[in-house]
Amino acid sequence: MLKEIRSFIESRKKELRSLSDDIWNHPEVAYTEKYAVARVRDFMKSQGFEITTPYCGIETAFRCEYGSDDGPVFAFASEYDALPEIGHGCGHNLICMAGIAAFLAAADLMKTKKIPGKVVLFGTPAEEGGGGKVKMVEAGCLKGIDAVVMTHPSAKNSPDPGSTANLGLEIIFHGKAAHAAGAPEKAINALDAVQLLFTAVSYFRQQLPEHARIHGVILDGGIVPNVIPDLTRCRFYLRSGIESWSSVLEKRFRDMVRGAELMTGCTADIKPFRPPYRSRKPNAVMNEEFIRSMKELGMKITMPEHQGRGSSDFGNFSQLIPGIHPYFAVSNTMEPPGHSVDFCTCAGQDAGFENGLNSAASLAHIGYRFLTEPDFRAAVREDFEKN
Repeated sequence: MLKEIRSFIESRKKELRSLSDDIWNHPEVAYTEKYAVARVRDFMKSQGFEITTPYCGIETAFRCEYGSDDGPVFAFASEYDALPEIGHGCGHNLICMAGIAAFLAAADLMKTKKIPGKVVLFGTPAEEGGGGKVKMVEAGCLKGIDAVVMTHPSAKNSPDPGSTANLGLEIIFHGKAAHAAGAPEKAINALDAVQLLFTAVSYFRQQLPEHARIHGVILDGGIVPNVIPDLTRCRFYLRSGIESWSSVLEKRFRDMVRGAELMTGCTADIKPFRPPYRSRKPNAVMNEEFIRSMKELGMKITMPEHQGRGSSDFGNFSQLIPGIHPYFAVSNTMEPPGHSVDFCTCAGQDAGFENGLNSAASLAHIGYRFLTEPDFRAAVREDFEKN
């Protein structure tokens, strides 16, 4: 069956490559992906499918489905947003292509073999900081969905290692300006406050568990050297691979902000600047099937050494229903870091595209087994519930 799926995807290879390249050549950042959605809409129409867009109240989200409600419902997710300045330095053009390829293959099997149930394709915008899936979950997109998968380009082919929850906080310190040489005693230094906060975070890092990360940047630190700043602004990511640790990190961080206030006399405003991403919860049963399928297609699999350090709004999907977010190699000759110019270049070349087709076939095969094998479906659900 896997070879049949791969053969079907191969028959759509030319059209899928054109779609992937077109999105790669027209990078759009979070919530502006109008060209990508229009391109997908036209492509899906050419394949005999209509998409619903806008979806979940989001202009650049969409949904497409095939089948009926007389059986299980299996979903594939696609992303297509790019990074500012870098373009598709995370390869979301390949994610979009792979999700569509997997959906088309699964839908074709359902049609030709008269398989009951339904497959769904989600178009999920703004993964890069905008939390498209978070907003889609809040709007109820997962209602009636039994499992969901997507695949992402990376340095290597690997199963889903999980990812960290991510809370993004912006801190604005308010002080009092004065001449730095003529009247420093009349100032309340907002730059001191932000520097003390960074110092506190640096000392806290040595007590953090391996699954946790804190890192930040200063966005506003003053204007000229001879004026003590009355306002500074910084942003931090608080990440944790264990959900319960997220609240621990946030409490400690807020205490450090309060400490900077007390030490300087400043006041601080703390607010989220992006939707919170939950940690990703990979389903072991589907992960194992992904490994087996990729190997059968001749792909070398590298097992992750540890939990993933990055974050994705797919975590919000995987905490509610069974899901996996495995990876395929964007290159066969190099291992470019994500969010880099090299990664962007590879996302538009042959190797990443071909590997994405194999990953798509593996996801479609997982969907086929989920729809047709009650024991497999039950095992997927059991693993989700015990974890």
